[in-house]
Amino acid sequence: MNTVFFRRMACGLPDVGLAMMLNVASISCSPASAKTPAPPAAPQEEGYTYLLAKGENGLYNKGGWNHYGPGYFDLDRQAGILTAHGGMGLFWYSAKMYKDFVLEMDFLCDKKDTNSGVFLRVPYVPTSDQYIYDSFEIQIYDAALDVKTPVMHEGAAPPTNDPMLHITGAVYDAKAPDKAASKPTGQWNHYKITAKGLDVTIELNGEVVNQWQLKPAGKVATCWPAGYVGLQNHEPSIVHFANIRVKEL
Repeated sequence: MNTVFFRRMACGLPDVGLAMMLNVASISCSPASAKTPAPPAAPQEEGYTYLLAKGENGLYNKGGWNHYGPGYFDLDRQAGILTAHGGMGLFWYSAKMYKDFVLEMDFLCDKKDTNSGVFLRVPYVPTSDQYIYDSFEIQIYDAALDVKTPVMHEGAAPPTNDPMLHITGAVYDAKAPDKAASKPTGQWNHYKITAKGLDVTIELNGEVVNQWQLKPAGKVATCWPAGYVGLQNHEPSIVHFANIRVKEL
């Protein structure tokens, strides 16, 4: 850890109530596209909490979620499918910070060059793009092997000759996966991400594709022991999420 890490830890974490000042009004609840295939059935596994839950009326809701930045996520309340539009923004679960956990979800990309990601341990209520420098992103981007210039966030390390640093299964800009394991475009994929201390294991469609011990790397300068989880919307991509659940360790 560097001195920046300890200095920020000393400052404490902002109250979740700040989220009420964010642009949550832009988070739509309109149905997802009728063309989106139904997601896999939601498994009932001991110890897991679903972060998109059904209410007493049998409809899914986004209770506990907030959105920062441009764009929005809409929710098909009957199918439980979240769809990202515009961006770059972050749809983050503000109800609780997580320390050691297993995070699972299904995701579907409309196009091969769909760009999104899953953020781990965002250490504060996001009120600027600073969170991309203080939390690691598990990448979603299947076209990395097809393009000469990788999709880069501002502040990312200079491009390397390894496009795997930016493919689905990578710890974005920091640790490439051992292999590509995405399903063809238009099919549901499954992420299982385990974070325990500094150790992160990424499983994609049942295969372990990445194991890494977190450390400052790429655009990320700090590693935090706990934080929020979030989903990225990244213009012009459209990506769908379902069955988002977490188990604390």
